[in-house]
Amino acid sequence: MTVESNKGVILKANPKGTPEVDKDFELVHRTIDIENLNLEENDFVLKNLYLSIDPYVRITLQEPTSSSLKYDKKIPIGQVIKGLGVSEVVKTNNPKFKVGDLVFGPIGWEEYSYIKSDIAYAFSFVNKELLKDTPLSYHVSFLRFGGLTSYASLIDIGKPKEGETIYVSTAAGLTGQLVGQIAKIKGMRVVGSTGSDEKVDFLLNELKFDAAFNYKKVDLDKALSEHCPNGIDIYYDNVGGKALEVALEHCNRLARVVVCGMISQYNITNPDERYGIKNLNNIVANSINIQGFMVTDYIGKDIEKEFEKDIIEWIKNGKIIYKETVIDGVENIPKAFVDMLNGKNVGKYVVKIAN
Repeated sequence: MTVESNKGVILKANPKGTPEVDKDFELVHRTIDIENLNLEENDFVLKNLYLSIDPYVRITLQEPTSSSLKYDKKIPIGQVIKGLGVSEVVKTNNPKFKVGDLVFGPIGWEEYSYIKSDIAYAFSFVNKELLKDTPLSYHVSFLRFGGLTSYASLIDIGKPKEGETIYVSTAAGLTGQLVGQIAKIKGMRVVGSTGSDEKVDFLLNELKFDAAFNYKKVDLDKALSEHCPNGIDIYYDNVGGKALEVALEHCNRLARVVVCGMISQYNITNPDERYGIKNLNNIVANSINIQGFMVTDYIGKDIEKEFEKDIIEWIKNGKIIYKETVIDGVENIPKAFVDMLNGKNVGKYVVKIAN
């Protein structure tokens, strides 16, 4: 018998504000008959092993008519939600992939995913040699888009210089923790903000940031004056909204603002309720460069190869600490996702779907 359980999480309703586990998501119990599945040309089937829990998925859950960012397709009601993960090929009609290959790419929030030929290009192989030094869970984000996001954007847009000051918002998440540590390697003074005292302790005592504070307990303007007395040369923005506005007041001349995300705005569905930055004149007055990016901008470029070389060397030399929380089971994906959006994670949330 090759009939396997294929539990999956579907979108039950478009979230209004912060998603709710029971209201907006539904775990559905399905099966998949792998042996008798007739694959079309270049299609293949994956057994999903690890799923990355990422903020960008929130945007795909908006109503189809939403005017939010269009960089990813919206998920229809009743359909399995999609993310990025590491999987094993279990059946294939694609000459590029053979049974047993480990691959990284866009998968469903489910135990098995049927991959059509039109998105086969989006999958790449996991380097099995690296598994000697790193656990497989690292390859779902840290050694893939998650790590490349931090590395490439900081180097390409931030252009870190020794002796400068960088301020990183949501600094205890995957992106923030890596940006801060890479900046330290480059000789910068690193300041981070996060949402709990536990995370502040993590930034100061484990990651060795020069300064860190709990933004929920302080006035952000006063905190930046205290911890960035010589101003900000790079602001790495994961938040947007009011946080970006305040940071602009502390940016030095020729500062660089790397806009990675705007998590403070993701749960706002009414465009009129989004925060309007009031001090954009600072961009002109201080010749500030503000630039957003997509990690796909760097795929296949020289900087991707530089990232792969540097990150492995830094791991082996103990220069990079990577903290992740691995949660077991498809049924726990919605809670992990909502907890991540609410800032409950320290480090990266990854869901282990199967061995």
